[in-house]
Amino acid sequence: MEQEILHERERKCIQENAPGCTAECPVHVDIRGMIAEIRKKSYSAGFLIFQKKVPFPGIISRICNEPCRNACKRVEIDEPVSIRALERFCLDKNTGIIQPNFLPQLKDKKIAIIGAGLSGLTAALDLAKKGYRVTIFEASDRMGGGIHDIPHSELPAEIIAKDFSVFNGLQVGFKYNATISNRSSEAFSLDRICTEYDAVYLGVGCKDVNANDFGLTLDANGKIVIDPLTLATSHPKVFAGGTLRRGSEHHSPIVSISDGRIAAISIDRLCQSASLSANREREGPYTSSLYTNITEIPAQSVTYMADPVSGFTEEEALREAGRCLLCECLECVKKCEYLAHYGSYPKRYVREIYNNLSIVMGIRHSNQMINSCSLCGLCGELCPNELDMAEVCLEARQIMVKKGKMPPSTHEFALRDMHFSNSDQFILNRHQPGYKSSKAVFFPGCQLAGSAPHYIKKIYEFLCKKIEGGVGLMLGCCGAPADWAGQEALTSTTMQSIRQNLRDLDSIRLITACPSCFRIFNHYLPDIHIEMIWTLFDQLGIPDNSGSGISPHTLAVHDSCATRYETRLHKSVRNIVIRLGHKIEELPRTREKTICCGYGGLMIFANREVAHKEINRRISESTADYVSYCAMCRDNFASRGKRVYHLLDLLFGNDIQHLADKEAPGYSQRQENRARLKRSLLREIWGETMDEMQQKIKLIIPGETRQIMEDRMILDNDIIQVIVHAESTGNKMQDTANNHFLAYHKPANVTYWVEYTPQNNGFLIHNTYCHRINIVK
Repeated sequence: MEQEILHERERKCIQENAPGCTAECPVHVDIRGMIAEIRKKSYSAGFLIFQKKVPFPGIISRICNEPCRNACKRVEIDEPVSIRALERFCLDKNTGIIQPNFLPQLKDKKIAIIGAGLSGLTAALDLAKKGYRVTIFEASDRMGGGIHDIPHSELPAEIIAKDFSVFNGLQVGFKYNATISNRSSEAFSLDRICTEYDAVYLGVGCKDVNANDFGLTLDANGKIVIDPLTLATSHPKVFAGGTLRRGSEHHSPIVSISDGRIAAISIDRLCQSASLSANREREGPYTSSLYTNITEIPAQSVTYMADPVSGFTEEEALREAGRCLLCECLECVKKCEYLAHYGSYPKRYVREIYNNLSIVMGIRHSNQMINSCSLCGLCGELCPNELDMAEVCLEARQIMVKKGKMPPSTHEFALRDMHFSNSDQFILNRHQPGYKSSKAVFFPGCQLAGSAPHYIKKIYEFLCKKIEGGVGLMLGCCGAPADWAGQEALTSTTMQSIRQNLRDLDSIRLITACPSCFRIFNHYLPDIHIEMIWTLFDQLGIPDNSGSGISPHTLAVHDSCATRYETRLHKSVRNIVIRLGHKIEELPRTREKTICCGYGGLMIFANREVAHKEINRRISESTADYVSYCAMCRDNFASRGKRVYHLLDLLFGNDIQHLADKEAPGYSQRQENRARLKRSLLREIWGETMDEMQQKIKLIIPGETRQIMEDRMILDNDIIQVIVHAESTGNKMQDTANNHFLAYHKPANVTYWVEYTPQNNGFLIHNTYCHRINIVK
């Protein structure tokens, strides 16, 4: 993964962007963080968050004009949160000790601040804390400027005094009654100050001020020309801001403080001969790109103070803080169990994946995270900037495979199953009897063949009847497991085989019953016309007597994630359900916003815990019976106790009412179903016979042991190989307490252990497990 691509993907995730209120606040108070602390009744912590950005918290919490409220997301619902009142509440409830100023080592640079209003004082304070020798020139006899004109009831004098005590102990000099201009009548001229000081900040306000008096370049309106980014003027040492820059009609205490802070940064950079303009785009207010979904947020009345002079009571503050949405995005994390499982969000995941790919062998936690994604694409659909973790994780898997960093155990079982499906035991390629070419080819897919093989012949007969020119039949696996595992070479080989099979059948039209096959073929075979049986059933008509074994009722349709953007297919599925006489319930997340059943991306093999979370969440969304048109979706939901039909149950099933409770077949049974399907189709349609696979020994597997095998992905054939090896070589151990035998065998990469007892011309299996540890004799 290239660095440039990494950064592009990181930028797409906006979770770390500031909420609108913080972005609109000129000094970027973490309002969300402060209110979160109020909710926890950690009022001193809330005050510290406020104080971190505001040098004069007592003053601002009483007179701020609150530009932040204009960007409050609640404006789109009812009224903005009373932010200033909550800031004041934190200050009033603060019981923490205000730490004294840290006195840095003094620098040899001298800075002049002209004007002791909020803007000038902020610049002075910030520069003094960095060790600059600061002198403030003030035309009046006290600091604070116009704030002293505010009534005592709104801003008590003791609050002002307490805030200004922050200068105690700092190396800041004050020269009062000092008017600065270039008029000859004044004792201090700006030119002289510029000579004696290394930098100057002009924050004199606009009352009784003539811009011509400073000898700086003016614009057409007679105002000092000030760079809006750096606050630089035409003089290389002079910076200007506050109300002087904006005018009395745009007076704002918090903006004045922001200007003072921006000027202090510029002066610090000037004194260090650094760029004045680099990386300063988000100083001062800006528009946040953070997205917050408010579609389900109810209106809530603003909280009014019983006593505005005293401010919020605790009850009032908590009620108002409760109105805050604590804005964040997390749209994908809220809807995806995989993203939620790892406790963070895509921007951090992308970085972790990149770092994991950069080291020699990868970290187990990161490897599992990469391989646990279902690759369903829901996150890309939900993300305002279309960041798709499926794209990231699949690319990471491909890189891991190429570099030999993919843990062999992660996908081996699924790839073994795919190998079986593309072996002589299942693969088949035939024209319709009586035809030497095929107008279309039916590819049912390996999962439907493993789950409900009895429907495949019925579908094939229907297609042969409805489509003129001959319908070929192709059995095998589409290669989805290889694609999901990042095995590009194996995927390519599989596609080449399928292409060759299509050429042998002289067809460029492929009909499938599996959504995953549909998606894979559309991606890798763009020149082939790919269809699903559902659009054909909708177009050609459903089979006669379909659905006669079940009374009409309401069914919740689960859309396969592989068909996320297949609008026509979604419509056809629903048309069929309605045509069968049933009503449809749409699940909360449906069609393009549907979720994975836990099988996609081989999630259930890489991280069963996350897969089960995904399944449980989906099946809890409705009490209605579900209907799915994907065999794996149907079986995964059924495995967790949900009543669910495959749509084929409704079309071709017998005793349909009970099919919703049908248990999903195990891994061994799926392979056996595929092999039997091939033999039966050859025999019943083409009149061909195939040698039966003879099971070497008889296995007796209790239900509890069978579940262990499913959980550990151990096949009947794996157990047979262990027992055959043990019985033929004598390499086995016996527990004399219960007479159980214990044996192991490593046919390939995995060592299998079986605990068994000979019984009734067969073997009773008590337990089994597997590992990758090499056993040295």
